[in-house]
Amino acid sequence: MPGRSLPGPDQRGLFIGGRWREAEEGATFTVLDPADGSVLASVADGSVNDATEALDAAAAAQEGWGASAPRDRAEILRRAFDLIRGRTDELAELMSLEMGKTIAEARGEVAYGNEFLRWFSEEAVRIHGRWMHAPDGASRLLTVRKPIGPCLFITPWNFPLAMGTRKIGPAIAAGCTMVVKPAELTPLTMLVLADILDEAGLPPGVLNVVPTSRAAAMSEALMADPRLRKVSFTGSTLVGRQLVRQSADQLQRLSMELGGNAPFLVFEDADVDAAVDGAMIAKMRNMGEACTAANRFLVHTDIAQEFAGKLADRMSRLVVGRGQDPDVDVGPLIDERAVNSIHQLVTDAVRDGARLVVGGSAPTGPGYFYRPTVLLGIRHDSEINRQEIFGPVAPISVFATEEEAVRRANATEYGLAAYVFTRDLSRTIRLAELLEYGMVAVNTGLISNPAAPFGGMKASGFGREGGFEGIEEYLETTYVALPATSRHQG
Repeated sequence: MPGRSLPGPDQRGLFIGGRWREAEEGATFTVLDPADGSVLASVADGSVNDATEALDAAAAAQEGWGASAPRDRAEILRRAFDLIRGRTDELAELMSLEMGKTIAEARGEVAYGNEFLRWFSEEAVRIHGRWMHAPDGASRLLTVRKPIGPCLFITPWNFPLAMGTRKIGPAIAAGCTMVVKPAELTPLTMLVLADILDEAGLPPGVLNVVPTSRAAAMSEALMADPRLRKVSFTGSTLVGRQLVRQSADQLQRLSMELGGNAPFLVFEDADVDAAVDGAMIAKMRNMGEACTAANRFLVHTDIAQEFAGKLADRMSRLVVGRGQDPDVDVGPLIDERAVNSIHQLVTDAVRDGARLVVGGSAPTGPGYFYRPTVLLGIRHDSEINRQEIFGPVAPISVFATEEEAVRRANATEYGLAAYVFTRDLSRTIRLAELLEYGMVAVNTGLISNPAAPFGGMKASGFGREGGFEGIEEYLETTYVALPATSRHQG
């Protein structure tokens, strides 16, 4: 079965100018299965020269693609949507193999990621400017929207399909060409996506994909090139800051979707069972390896014991194992470093006085697994409250007042997602205004939606992906001043 899902030998290379080719000097790197550490495939390892050739192809295709009919761009996206929908099982198995997520999670990602292609197929024909009279009536004001130009997309390993379609979809819709650098740990899904878009009729040079083990050198070289006009990055805040600095010389437009430290607030009036249901989604989606994952559970002191007990019961019943097993709930983490980092956070929290309710260890045997874990009585200044856990660990601390909950929720440099469980409508409105986050979920653990703007503030980055706002990131505005024309003239 894995052989059927892996991209064929011809699709494990670089995709540049509409054709597959080897990397410079035939260089390759290996992609591992996180469930046992075995080699899944060897992939072309692009060089700086390869990346420059990809940008050459994108720059050469930009003029013609930018002038293409919006309806043509929309129909390519819609054909790709239909092709992906027909290959859901294949793509889900591939993502499960290279990233570790369960088959159910992977099917969910295919559906979610594919919706970006459908959404932006519908937005492609709705790009518009405006015409208006100047306030003094002496002239007319015309605005024209244009594609920003060649883009560089750097995608993460945790959502190999969705983080690609969330960038590629609006770029295609807007008329931009692009170079995509997929994550070194999970490049295979992006290579299949490139093949699907090629089959859907995307012209050569519009999409170019260059896997590499030398990401820093590649991004530095491309961002020094004045032809590159836009960079969209999803990943760590540390790398994001470096890319922002690199963009300064060419003043490239940036979208930065960076780290998160999401608070999950449960108030005394909340439906505890509903809050636990929401917590399981917000914490355990993708084994906790998501920037939107609930990271800090802040629970009112009156219901903290009940919430912790019910959450621990649910977590203890989750089955850990290889993601392709349909009975498994929790797949492996991405690599050994992730397991060690998470276990260190748990160990330090217990040393600082937290109570281990369930979990707290890695199973023996091959693969990079960690047992779902619940901790109660986390100190406010504990390291686990400051770092993004990126794993199946739920640290719970208590609060007494709404003011305390808001203050502690905002006491982080990050500002991507927050979760609130309360039955008080007035409180909901207050919290939406007071919480310093780009997204706030109320009485639900699922926050992402292709029709909504995804993005954060503070050290979680800037720019929005998805929704009506998503295509704006790929458009420039030209203002045209026109003199007023007398109705009697001529």
